[in-house]
Amino acid sequence: GRVAYAPFFSMLHYLSHFEKIWGPLRLFDYQSFRAVMAGVTALVVGFLLAPRLIRALNKYRQPELGQKLMGELGKKGGQVPTLGGAIILIPALISALLWLRFNVPVAVTLFVYLGMSAMGFADDYVKVFKNDAKGISPGAKMGGLTLVALLAVGALLWFPSTQAQTIEIWVPFVKTAVLTANTLPFYASAGIAVIFFWFVTVGSSNAVNLTDGMDGLSIGCVITTLFSFGLIAYFSGHSVFAAYLHISRVVGAGELTVLTAAILGGCMAFLWHNAMPASIYMGDVGALGLGGFIGAVAFITNQPFLLIIIGGVFVAEAVSVILQTGFFKLTKGPDGQGKRIFKMSPLHHHFRKVGVESLIPWPEKRWADSKIVVRLWMVSFLCGILGLATLKLR
Repeated sequence: GRVAYAPFFSMLHYLSHFEKIWGPLRLFDYQSFRAVMAGVTALVVGFLLAPRLIRALNKYRQPELGQKLMGELGKKGGQVPTLGGAIILIPALISALLWLRFNVPVAVTLFVYLGMSAMGFADDYVKVFKNDAKGISPGAKMGGLTLVALLAVGALLWFPSTQAQTIEIWVPFVKTAVLTANTLPFYASAGIAVIFFWFVTVGSSNAVNLTDGMDGLSIGCVITTLFSFGLIAYFSGHSVFAAYLHISRVVGAGELTVLTAAILGGCMAFLWHNAMPASIYMGDVGALGLGGFIGAVAFITNQPFLLIIIGGVFVAEAVSVILQTGFFKLTKGPDGQGKRIFKMSPLHHHFRKVGVESLIPWPEKRWADSKIVVRLWMVSFLCGILGLATLKLR
């Protein structure tokens, strides 16, 4: 539908002001049209940019920290350039500047994406250009992600237009918010919102990063997750759909659909070159930024709990690492060695090592890498459908 609030900034949208001269120009005022065009624009720019960027980065290599530990799984280390997240980020920014109408939700979400991408770039820069496989310290990385998250949620709480919506907490299958601005004193509600925003964005950022371990795996799951939350953003920003589905009406959230579509276009261009066998890796500049963006959209649309369903693959990958690490520490003996639940974590590496015969009966003793990726894509697609279906089950 046509938007009815004043934007902070827009570009091609102003062509709609000349619809009396040529009627079809009114399309530039519609979020659905601008979302489609934003995706197409980013896709085209990404296709033009990717070959040049790959050639430029081809002389640099990221050292494989775990190559000796991973054995055959790490044999590609040092052979494929990284920093491929730039193939997504640059086209998305160009497209956003052309098609977006900026408001507080859009500006905050874009800040999270850029800020967490910057932390990822810092890590990739140390690995690639300083030839240090460890990158920046985990404390510095977590500190940077935390700073970005705190500044973003602080902005949401500062502006009157987003303050009340930021404090609200919605859960699946319930028609009304379980926590509103009137439930608790403001400072208590704001404190909960800050902690919750940090957990959702930083947790999502790290979960996507953990999933980024096989050619095409992470970006394929990101695409299905982004598509799902792009639809949710459109529904949340549309008064009729929000009322019909009994979900939170978030003023300005519809423009997040346009931004999500722009990033989706960049993701499609990147997948073209990241599909197995990959010509370039995403790197932290892509994984951390995309994960943070997904978390921010989920929070701002008041559907953060749906991220557990829609981002099911990311959740499984992160949980496998948490379980593996925790169980190892609990069972650690005097020799410093502990027991493991999985042959290797994150979960996709367990599948690469032993297949799935230890989990469920399957005629194949071992899954090929390409089958692991495609099948996890299918799981991610199913999670997206299930997550969207819960919008009506209230």
